Amino acid sequence: MRAHVSGRGYNIIKDSQSRPVKRSSHKKAQNTPEIEMKSQQFYDSYPFLWLFTFVFAALCVSCTQVDEQKNAAAWEREAQSVTIIRDNWGIPHVFGKTDADAVFGVIYAQAEDDFNRIEINYLNSMGRLAEAQGEAEIYRDLRMKLFIDPADMKAKYEASPEWLKALMNAWADGLNYYLYKHPSARPRVITRFEPWMALTFTEGSIGGDIERIDPRHLEAFYGKIPAKQALAEDTQYAEPSGSNGIAIAPSNTAAHHSLFLVNPHTTFFFRAEAQMLSSEGLNAYGAMTWGQFFIYQGFNDRVGWMHTSSGVDNIDEYLETIVERAGKLYYRYGSEQRLVDVKKITVPYKSGNGMAQKEFTVYRTQHGPIVREAAGKWVSVALMQEPVKALIQSYTRTKARNYREFRDTMELHTNSSNNTVYADADGTIAYFHSNFIPRRDTKFDWTKPVDGSDPATDWKGILSIDETPGLLNPPNGWLYNTNNAPWSAAGPNSPKKTDYPAYVDRGGENPRGIHAVMVLENKKDFTLDSLIAAAFDSYLPAFRDQIPALVKAWDRTASTNPLKAKLADPIAVLRAWNIRWSAQSIPTSLAVYWGEEIDPQKDNTATTADEQLLQALSAAVDKLTADFGTWKTRWGDINRYQRLTGDIVQHFNDAAPSIPVPFTSSQWGSLASFGARTYPGSKKRYGTTGNSFVAAIEFGPTIRAKAVTAGGESGNPNSRHFGDQATGYATGNLRDVYFYRSQLEGHIEREYHPGE
Repeated sequence: MRAHVSGRGYNIIKDSQSRPVKRSSHKKAQNTPEIEMKSQQFYDSYPFLWLFTFVFAALCVSCTQVDEQKNAAAWEREAQSVTIIRDNWGIPHVFGKTDADAVFGVIYAQAEDDFNRIEINYLNSMGRLAEAQGEAEIYRDLRMKLFIDPADMKAKYEASPEWLKALMNAWADGLNYYLYKHPSARPRVITRFEPWMALTFTEGSIGGDIERIDPRHLEAFYGKIPAKQALAEDTQYAEPSGSNGIAIAPSNTAAHHSLFLVNPHTTFFFRAEAQMLSSEGLNAYGAMTWGQFFIYQGFNDRVGWMHTSSGVDNIDEYLETIVERAGKLYYRYGSEQRLVDVKKITVPYKSGNGMAQKEFTVYRTQHGPIVREAAGKWVSVALMQEPVKALIQSYTRTKARNYREFRDTMELHTNSSNNTVYADADGTIAYFHSNFIPRRDTKFDWTKPVDGSDPATDWKGILSIDETPGLLNPPNGWLYNTNNAPWSAAGPNSPKKTDYPAYVDRGGENPRGIHAVMVLENKKDFTLDSLIAAAFDSYLPAFRDQIPALVKAWDRTASTNPLKAKLADPIAVLRAWNIRWSAQSIPTSLAVYWGEEIDPQKDNTATTADEQLLQALSAAVDKLTADFGTWKTRWGDINRYQRLTGDIVQHFNDAAPSIPVPFTSSQWGSLASFGARTYPGSKKRYGTTGNSFVAAIEFGPTIRAKAVTAGGESGNPNSRHFGDQATGYATGNLRDVYFYRSQLEGHIEREYHPGE
């Protein structure tokens, strides 16, 4: 039996294996002679209909043009209430009479800098990537569509507070005005933005909660293909994720002002930098995720906030017992059998020069959608789904004036995947652990799927802020988070692990956490510059014990072992190393290549631990020699920053210009992180993730801040701001932030209204 479904410009016929066969609906051959003849006879019998059809079509075009002119006139009026000032780094400072005006202006400025990244973020958030990128993205889109339903988002938009609707309206207007003024922009899919779309992307994290569901599981379950085939091992290198947030109390600073570090580690160019100001009390500066209308990580004139990805366990899987009865599906819950919710989801995708689509029958229980199968049972997933509250929290925290107001925004409990580091002008510093932690029965192992038929596994509300690990003005005068567990966040004054359920954090310590404590403890005279120096401290604590162990292994090795002579010079270099990175450092190159060789997942033929360490160093020496002609290669000659195009997926070329980066991957404990690796055809290593934005702030009587963005503000290779911050980024030389209008004077590149 064949099911007929329509695609854009095509009739799609699915055979029994659901393989789409494209037949162009625009080809004349599709109409049979009988249909064509009857159509002609009909119009011959009623000739006035030809005129009616022509006039009706003309009226439709005319109405569309009139609507567009009305929209354009409204956008022009709104644009006159907005002023964008570009400083000499291209950073937009957006002034509006109202918050909505500022939103209109900042999203317009974002689109000027990189509309492509805005659109791709919303294609992802709405489950429409496959419409631009093809069949390979079908299951990623299906994942989003299991949670994001346009009809539901539209209803939530209509029910939103009027002030929030005004912001969403301004957001859509700003993007549509940009497209109206820039017909050459050529969106890949979204030719018109609607206000409700803002609700599909509300948090700003680089990997939201939904993205923790593996699309390969969905492909195995809904694509009905063998699990082994769908879940083939992904061998691509995964750089350890990370971000750093540090708050220092006035008691530990030279000027007795709070200091604050904002240092998200994301893929490069994932966020823009901007300032938003209005006559309604908005004055926020920092990093914005492309396409969003709030400062995600940053500060205003009173308060600073930094989010770090959390190790919280706040997503659960449930094993569902499915029963089929009278042609319907039920799942067991206690003594009941409840009806499984069944619906159809269609995923359009780009195919050749046209569009095709794939239809899925998907299932949901009270816990959430079915995402895979395990142990003969269906598995549903439960996670936070509060888009309106999440958008409210993300925006209103940018206007908080003090700790109490900021904490009030946290009471919405929708900043689910993040920890938050906080500092303010009153001298308050604070740490909030993940903002959404379901309360659960601790007798269950929540690291594994639990029995969905047992009502005792239901969530029992949300842990309050007071019930979660947190800090407020610890007596040591500093706190931090580096995506590690909070048990070392304030040294001896940290929260105690034994005071909380195990599910509040499944992570542990990491090398950056050890490093952060080293640079923060026992220091009482921090300045803005010394905080920046701490953020770029070159020590690599992961090698603190490993390098001495390697040296001792060589010392213990017999002189008759061939590795003794071969590694004598490399060992001498490592023995004298101070365990610090630099662009000129040869031992940094040796240590990193050696550390990667002793990855426990790599095969080795060593018979002893000493021999394993030495064989790994021998392999590192061989690889460096093969790639660069000598193992005595400086780290900066290997570890490079390069951006050749504005493409979202970067390509690298050893023959093209690049610059040295001295800091390393976060896995070795470098607080300044640069996740780099080789690519097909390259010997050098190129970074794509890590330090993406760095800002250091002093909350004195007035704000003093410095910042740097990976590369530059613009995604256009022809812009002077495509790479004008690259050198400062690589050297840790942060530029001054022009937070006040008086600071902008003498540094203004352009001042204009949107559309000019």
